[in-house]
Amino acid sequence: MSGKNALSRRELIEAGAAAGMALAASSAFAIDTNPPAARRTRSYNPDMEYRQLGKTGLWVSAVCLGGHWKRIDKVIGSQPIDPYALPGAGVADAFQQNRDAIIGCCIEHGINLVDACTGGEIMAYSRALKGRRDRMFVSYSWYEREVRDERNRTARALLEGLDQGLKDSGLDHADVWRITCLEKGGQHTQSEVEELVQALATARKQGKCRFTGISSHDRPWLKRMIETYPDQIQVVLTPYTADSEEMPEDSLFQAALKHRAGILGIKPFASNSLFRGDSSPDGPDAEEDDRRARLAIRYILSNPAITAPIPGLVSPHQVANVAAAVRERRALKPKERAELKAAGKEMWARLPGEYQWLKEWKYV
Repeated sequence: MSGKNALSRRELIEAGAAAGMALAASSAFAIDTNPPAARRTRSYNPDMEYRQLGKTGLWVSAVCLGGHWKRIDKVIGSQPIDPYALPGAGVADAFQQNRDAIIGCCIEHGINLVDACTGGEIMAYSRALKGRRDRMFVSYSWYEREVRDERNRTARALLEGLDQGLKDSGLDHADVWRITCLEKGGQHTQSEVEELVQALATARKQGKCRFTGISSHDRPWLKRMIETYPDQIQVVLTPYTADSEEMPEDSLFQAALKHRAGILGIKPFASNSLFRGDSSPDGPDAEEDDRRARLAIRYILSNPAITAPIPGLVSPHQVANVAAAVRERRALKPKERAELKAAGKEMWARLPGEYQWLKEWKYV
C-alpha cells in the first residue's frame, strides 16, 4: 500500500485488533435500526448509529471527529505539536499522513462529520478530505477570523473571514458554519450578537454554508441564543464531559430539544484528564483508558439532547474504539456507573490549570 492514505504496519495491526473488538461488542447492542433516511447519509455503515443534527436534517454518526490532535506526538514519534497550528518542517509529512489516515478510518467506520475550529485544523482536514469531500460533513470555524478577535465583530468582517478561509482551504462551502464565540458569550454586546446572526443568515443565503450555529462555554447565554435566534442557531457546540449531569430544571438541553438545535459535545474526556496513560499505543494503561473512553461515550450518548460527542482522535485504534462504544449496550450497568464515577473523580483531580473552567460544566 502506498500514497497519502497508506497506513503503517503498526496502524494496520491496531486497526485490525480494534475491528475485532468492535465485532465482539456488536453482540451486546444491535445498531442497524437506523431509519431509511439515515441509510442514505454520507459514509453510511450499518454498524454505526446515526442521529439527526437537530433541525438541519443532516444524519450524522453518533460519534463524530473533533478537530484537535492532542498527544499526536505519542503516535507519530515527534515532539509535542501545537494543537492550534500546523507543524513545521520535519514532522509535517508524518502529521498529515496521520490526519489522512484518521479521516480514512473514520469513513471506514461510518463516522461522517469532522469539526474544525482553528485555521490549522481547517487546513489539515481540507487536505485530508481531498478527493473524498463528499464522504464527510464539515463543521467549520476559523476562530482566528471570528468574533474572539474584536476586529471581527461585524457581519462584514465575519463574511470576509469566511470567504478567505474557504479560499485558503479549497473548500467550496461548509456544511455547518459555527462561529467560535467568547468563552463567556454573555460578554458579547447585543450589537455584536446581531452582527453575528446577520453574518450567519447571509452566509447561508449565499450558499457559503448549509447550516449555522455557534460555540461557547456560557450555558445561560447559549440558552438565550437558541431561544432568541432559532433560525440561525441550528447547531451548538458546548462542553459535556464523562461526569457532567443535566440540571433538573432550566437546562440548556431543554431549550435545545424544544427548538431542535443539534448539540455536538466537546471535551468528552476533559482534555484527556479522564485517562491514566498518555495515549502511547503500548502504554501500560492503554487497555484501561480504552475502556474509560467507551464508558464515557456510552454515558454521554444516553442524554437524548446530545447529537454526538466529538473527541479528538490520534490513531486508527482510537477511532475504532469509540466506534465500538456505539455498538455496546447503551445503559451503563451499576458496576459500570460506579467505575465511571470513580474515574470522573480522578479526572477532576488531575485537570490541568488551564482547564479548571471545565468544573463549571459538572451540571449543564
